Amino acid sequence: MNDVTRERPATTASLMAAIVAVEGSARHAHVRYLLGPQPSRRDLADAVHALCLIYGTRPGTVDLAVAQHIQPAADTWLAAVAAGFTGERAALVRLTALAGPLPSTPGQAAFEAALAGVNRALAMLAGSGRVGCATGAAAALVGDWQVMRAVMIATAVDCGVALPDSVLPPVAVTAAAITMLGKDAAAERAMAFGARQLLAQHQGLWTLMQARAAARDRLYPHRYDRSQPMPASAPML
Repeated sequence: MNDVTRERPATTASLMAAIVAVEGSARHAHVRYLLGPQPSRRDLADAVHALCLIYGTRPGTVDLAVAQHIQPAADTWLAAVAAGFTGERAALVRLTALAGPLPSTPGQAAFEAALAGVNRALAMLAGSGRVGCATGAAAALVGDWQVMRAVMIATAVDCGVALPDSVLPPVAVTAAAITMLGKDAAAERAMAFGARQLLAQHQGLWTLMQARAAARDRLYPHRYDRSQPMPASAPML
């Protein structure tokens, strides 16, 4: 039995938070490296390019969930999340352009195929007819996005710019919505399933990025030195 479900949290919001904490991006070794003291510039660029290919286009995962209208009680919250991701998407696209071209890496065709598979899997979650599945995936995305945004911030610092503040719904608003949507036991189970499936895609993405970084290191062993101080006040992205 999963550690998160061995002792059921008191609310659906706390269940979702526990799932993200245990199965989310923050636990991946490559993410810890990217958020560490000296990640390679090319590895940061590779990461934001991959994030942009998955979350930088529209319709995104949450947009698809809104359009499906499977769980009407979730519509208001999902619409607010979708609106917030409009700003996140724009920042991600601009940051990807600033980060420079996709680093040359062996196996580019396999990389593109893998990202296409991630996009298909996320679209299937967002379009699931199981009540709660798409909502759980959206909840996990909102929770895990804090880590994705931290990678974006690290890249922005490396580029000498600052990201605009996120306009996703406040944590308390999201927690209240998720708890309300999970009052039905079947919906809560579906939400947990959707959350875990989305986080599994994120884990696979970071493992792919880790493999790409290792492949580049074998071919091009020089790493970018981030020891130089950044400007005291970076321009806004």
